[in-house]
Amino acid sequence: MYSIEVKNVSKKFRIYHDKSLTLKERMLFWNRTRYEEHQVLKGIDLNIEKGKTVGLIGQNGSGKSTLLKLLTKIIYPDSGEIIINGKVSSLLELGAGFHPDFTGRENIYFNASIFGLSKEEIDKRFKNIVEFSELGEFIDNPVRTYSSGMYMRLAFSVAINVDADILLVDEILAVGDANFQKKCMDKIKALKKIGTTIVLVTHDMGAVERICDEAVWLEDGVIMAEGTPRKVIDSYYLFMGEEGEKRLLDKQEVKEEEGIQEEEIETGETIDDNAIKEEPERWGNRFIEITDVRMLNEKGDKKHLFSYGDYLEIQMDYKMNKKVDDIVFGIGIFTKDRVQCYGTNTFVERIEVKNIPERGKVKVPISSIQLIEGGYVLDAAVHSEDGLPYDYHVNRYEFNVISNIKDVGIYRPEHRWIFENVDMSNK
Repeated sequence: MYSIEVKNVSKKFRIYHDKSLTLKERMLFWNRTRYEEHQVLKGIDLNIEKGKTVGLIGQNGSGKSTLLKLLTKIIYPDSGEIIINGKVSSLLELGAGFHPDFTGRENIYFNASIFGLSKEEIDKRFKNIVEFSELGEFIDNPVRTYSSGMYMRLAFSVAINVDADILLVDEILAVGDANFQKKCMDKIKALKKIGTTIVLVTHDMGAVERICDEAVWLEDGVIMAEGTPRKVIDSYYLFMGEEGEKRLLDKQEVKEEEGIQEEEIETGETIDDNAIKEEPERWGNRFIEITDVRMLNEKGDKKHLFSYGDYLEIQMDYKMNKKVDDIVFGIGIFTKDRVQCYGTNTFVERIEVKNIPERGKVKVPISSIQLIEGGYVLDAAVHSEDGLPYDYHVNRYEFNVISNIKDVGIYRPEHRWIFENVDMSNK
């Protein structure tokens, strides 16, 4: 049996560019109201079984919160049908249904009555609501004096104490301290055990994996994937990584075009041995010039997105503008906030760079990326053994690492877990 049935539901909103704010403006400029229609949901079909906990994931603007509002009947679809089988409790916008000038106590009665409880039923639940909210003496203060965390505590406490068959929760759980967030999650787990159907909108993928039976990924108003949380989240992360790679490629192309425009050595200028030419993210006297840096996968394709454990090959094209014999090539990998993950060069690895051609290519194949999921930056450099910079490229080449394992840090060594029996007879 389904608790929620969504059948071919679509919803659009009008976005006004110069909406009249007063009656006078509307009368004077009645024909100047310009707007465009934004299709938020596009023929959504979704069935949620009774007792299931479902996580709605997706980027901001994908339609998650709009779908939740449709389920609560705050708004209605332009087309399609929504069938709800059971009593619904929702926690959507912070303080929705609260009157700022009334006390927390008064708002409990107002808000709970919206969910269909009688005064006698609210009386029985009042103590539990206040205890869960941890508001104590503040319960008799006007809610306009509450912090956002206090608002959330009160709203959540009411929503979970109305004995609903279906609980709808938006990203509001991100508000509040860590202890209360844990308390809310524990309560959601308890409701799940007694058979409450729960729909949770969140950007916390860990929460989706921990408490949800299924996940639904919305993107640009359509369902991209639904199924087990791990499978859907992996698909979502892969998509986000590919989108990020597209942005990185566009950004890199802009940088390369700017680099071409900034080149002056090609004009035949005399190179001053003591001059170090500087520009943002790049400096050096260009005796040896790095003309291109790229990252390739095992197929030889230029990439900015890799999975943990993937093959990565760093390539640097160079040319000599002045004959030098003292040459060191180096690379460095940093996080986006410039924490160094790894760095090496041919000098520290005792690799002699002698008699190289005037134009050539340096390859650094890495058999397995051992980096935690995140965004990184590759630096490339060529200099003398005593550190005289020929050409430094710093903070110029971005790449991302994705993984279906959500451990933390920077480096992830290959490892395993072993469990053995312990002989307690001699203890």
